[in-house]
Amino acid sequence: MTTTELIWTVIFMALVTYLPRMLPLVLLRDIKMAPFLRTCLQFVPYALLGALIFPNALYSTTSVPSALAGICGSTILAYLRLNLVIVVVGGILCAYIWGRFQCVIF
Repeated sequence: MTTTELIWTVIFMALVTYLPRMLPLVLLRDIKMAPFLRTCLQFVPYALLGALIFPNALYSTTSVPSALAGICGSTILAYLRLNLVIVVVGGILCAYIWGRFQCVIF
């Protein structure tokens, strides 16, 4: 690939990435939405984030039960509105402790 082709590829990729993000802001800024629809759309990022993370979190350890322990620990800490670092470290510790506890029992 020549330098010119590479430059055109990068420009095209930038446009393809930028346009879908910019067009809704420009075209839909004056539209008034119903309060119910606005409330529903506010939850979309959280739902998508959960759908993307949850399946991979189940298989993040060598056993699903220890992964579930980590998910439950993180969920409880997040519900208590603790710092994100504490939530992540707490989930890792829960999964680690459950994995160690499970190995000792079985």
